Amino acid sequence: MGRALRAYFLLLVLIGCGGGTLGTAPVGFVNQTRHSDAELWTIWQAAQQSLAQQIDLNPLQQTLSGAPPDLRPGDSRARHVEPHQILVAAVPDVAASVLLVDTGVARPDPTGLIPCPPPCNVRFAPAYSFYAQPRTKYAASWDAQSGNFSLILQYEFENHILHALGYSTQWR
Repeated sequence: MGRALRAYFLLLVLIGCGGGTLGTAPVGFVNQTRHSDAELWTIWQAAQQSLAQQIDLNPLQQTLSGAPPDLRPGDSRARHVEPHQILVAAVPDVAASVLLVDTGVARPDPTGLIPCPPPCNVRFAPAYSFYAQPRTKYAASWDAQSGNFSLILQYEFENHILHALGYSTQWR
C-alpha cells in the first residue's frame, strides 16, 4: 500500500475517532453561571417539551404592539435538538438610574434587565440569545430567583431550538 493511501486511511480513522461531524461543536454548555450543568440540562429539556407541544412565534410583538398570537402546533423535532457549546452567562443588571435616563422607566435596583445589543427589538431585556456564536446572557439578579431564572432561561433555550429548526425568532 502506498504511503499516501496509508496516510489517507489514518486520517479517516482519526476523523472517525473525533466523535462527530467536522465543524460541529460538542454537545453541552459553556456554563458561566452559578447553576450546575444538570440544572441547565433540565431547563433545556423543558424547552424541548414545550416546543413539542406548541410554538408561539411572536410573544414580543404581542406585548409591544398588541399583535395577534402567531401560534403553531408543536414540532416533535424539538425533542432532538441538542445544545452545541452554548455559552450561558450572567451579566450585571443595568442600573436603575441608567434605565431611567435611557428609557424613562423607573425601576428599583436590581432592575432585572441588561442592555440587549442589536439585532434585538428592544434596548433592555431580562435576557437575550445569539446563534452564530451560540450564547445566552441574562441579568445576574435572576440567579437568586430560581423559579424565574428557569422560566427566563427556558424561553431563551426555546429560541435556540427554534433557530436550529429554521423558525424565525424575530419576535421572540
